[in-house]
Amino acid sequence: MKVLLVCAMGMSTSILMKKLEKYAAEQGIDFSIAAQSVNTYKTVCHEYDCILMGPQISYQKDNIAAESGMPVAVIPPTDYGTGNCANIMKLVESLVQG
Repeated sequence: MKVLLVCAMGMSTSILMKKLEKYAAEQGIDFSIAAQSVNTYKTVCHEYDCILMGPQISYQKDNIAAESGMPVAVIPPTDYGTGNCANIMKLVESLVQG
């Protein structure tokens, strides 16, 4: 699975990205993830299976889904804030599997 995290600027998202990479490795999940700001995601989004958004930009979900044509979900604030990788990976799987 290739996931693109889209966020406002990337500070807290980079922490979450590292946690997700570690979790996936520990679980033996084929997984890669990258983060881009909401201003730059369009240049690379076609290289990924889905887009996860930080809750701070959830108001842009419909625009990002329409512009990218990809499966898009907003990470629930509680899972984002606590780094609940198990729940976030379930969200990714639901997006990728359709």
